[in-house]
Amino acid sequence: MPQNADSPHAGFEEELGAVLRRTGDGFDVDDRRELVEGGLQRGRRRLFRRRLAVTGGVLALAAVGIGGAYGGSLLSPSGAPDHVSVAGAPKTPKPTAGASDPTAPVVKKPLQAQIAVKDLAAVLQANTPAGTWEIDNLDGKEQYVQGVYDDGRGKAGVSLGLHRAHGTGEAVDEQVTCPSRTHVSFDDCSTERLPNGSRLMIYQGYEYPDRREETKAWRAVLLTKDRFLIDVTEYNAAAEKGAAISRENPPFTPAQLKALVTADAWRQLLKQLPAEPKTKRPGAGSQQPPGELGGPAVQSTLLSLLPTGLKVADKGAGSGYGFVVVDDGKGESLVQINVQPNMGGVVGDLFGSGDVTTLPDGRLVKLTQQPGEKGGAGVVWWTADTITPDGFRVVVSAFNTGAQHEDATRAEPALSMEQLKTIALSTDWLRLQAPPE
Repeated sequence: MPQNADSPHAGFEEELGAVLRRTGDGFDVDDRRELVEGGLQRGRRRLFRRRLAVTGGVLALAAVGIGGAYGGSLLSPSGAPDHVSVAGAPKTPKPTAGASDPTAPVVKKPLQAQIAVKDLAAVLQANTPAGTWEIDNLDGKEQYVQGVYDDGRGKAGVSLGLHRAHGTGEAVDEQVTCPSRTHVSFDDCSTERLPNGSRLMIYQGYEYPDRREETKAWRAVLLTKDRFLIDVTEYNAAAEKGAAISRENPPFTPAQLKALVTADAWRQLLKQLPAEPKTKRPGAGSQQPPGELGGPAVQSTLLSLLPTGLKVADKGAGSGYGFVVVDDGKGESLVQINVQPNMGGVVGDLFGSGDVTTLPDGRLVKLTQQPGEKGGAGVVWWTADTITPDGFRVVVSAFNTGAQHEDATRAEPALSMEQLKTIALSTDWLRLQAPPE
């Protein structure tokens, strides 16, 4: 029987709540007055923090659809935040009774940039076509500027932020990598490497990628050779959300977006960004906490475990996550997997109900069949979710479409429930784990 028959979102909501509750244990909110007073500024900043996951990082967000699985850019292996939360930077966690991981990383609160918003606005206005501007918080100091632009053809919300590129390898590359159409519906996306070594991505899509009739969101991200990000987004409405569409397209063309983010005037402002905070493990010197499995390793292992006779039409990976679109001659089918260590703290939430089996070695297996939740007509979503006694979770899903937001292309996924279960229980995943320190 399908799980969550009453609501196709019920299982997801339960698992989301479980992970967020665990994440919340890493925050110290004793100083509630500071939290309230800083709420407005943090609310504005969250726009840019969220955007840093919109490109390749959209794979991590799409992974939420795998039975509550999350990409590595959202949560650290211990469940503590490994990036600044949209609710504000975490303070150094205090030891708590019953903490599931006493070696969780201590994250030093990053300093906020103190760039005059009027200086950011001046560069923004000088490098865009003539028009009127309404700029927010002109007397403030931030690392972003946002406002409403009008060239006489309709108002448009515009936001631009300056950041340091945190992380290494995949995490940085994702910021200037076009998303796969398997996960995101968009009109166009291009990337290029500039002569000075910078990398540029220009994305033309939608605020809600599964609702193409609504607000358009066009974005340009420049990753400089010295690891700075200049990130601008424009809309065909006066605001990102809650405003009526006011024009057919956002005001600036891709060429104008490129000219804006590559303007030399940003260099002096980028120098005012604070240094990147360092993360340390208590009592372990400068050692970094172990991360999730690398995307390429997850993807290659998934490919090696697929049944024979399947043609791979698309594939991709992120930290702890991989996907393939396969076709057995009967239509495309999306298969995706997320591999998560240190999930023991939420076993009760994730495996406390439904079709759950305990294997002789102590591993739990939960099988789920339910409707898709991304808007595609007739989509079904089959999942095999597994976890070891020490909290190593492998969850694999398959759909009867090549993209969840597209209509079903076949009656059932290309992989059966038994095949999904076999992939999730493969010992190959256990061999990918980093050796204990």
